[in-house]
Amino acid sequence: MVESGEGMGKVRIWLAGALVALMAAGCTPMDDLLVTIFGRSMRDQPSFNPYENPQPPPEGSVPFASGNFPAAPGEVNLGQPEGTPVPAPVLPADMLRALTNPDEVPQVTGLDNPIAPDAESLERGEVLFQRACAPCHGVDGQGDGPVSEVAPVFGVSLMSDQALGLVDGYVYSMIRVGRGAMPALGHQITHYDRWHVVNYVRELQGQLPDAESSEN
Repeated sequence: MVESGEGMGKVRIWLAGALVALMAAGCTPMDDLLVTIFGRSMRDQPSFNPYENPQPPPEGSVPFASGNFPAAPGEVNLGQPEGTPVPAPVLPADMLRALTNPDEVPQVTGLDNPIAPDAESLERGEVLFQRACAPCHGVDGQGDGPVSEVAPVFGVSLMSDQALGLVDGYVYSMIRVGRGAMPALGHQITHYDRWHVVNYVRELQGQLPDAESSEN
């Protein structure tokens, strides 16, 4: 039994040494075996340079860089954002700074709404608001959406004094890049659609002129 135990100990030492040698050699033994069997090695394989044979994008595809800045309302942008002045980049920190120092952040507070709040715009804005905003802000903007029941921090009323005092460019930018608990929605609501939402929010807030007077 002693000799058998000594023999097993030697076997273990030999196996450990073989394992260390194999690890020290890395993948070389396996690669050599693959070369013997298949005639090629993982260490030597062709690579493709992406600039070697550039291909045009598929017809009808929308580039991520400009898909949210179409040339006109109701259009889908299939190229670069030509025709639409792309707003300057905005960071979430700019949103907070604009609350206390609006003149220092013209890329937020200086934006002019290019969309008239007519019936068509308000109809489009309502569709988008109910789809993207109502889950938190509620269907009437009172901050009582279903998400607010689970996470009250998301239930912000659009009827508060602060919300009523925000300029259109600020509301647009919040939709674009978010602020605080509100996530950025610019990736799913396009440039002109954001302005439609702004118009609809103003209607909910009672800050739009009567339809009859706006038509005259």
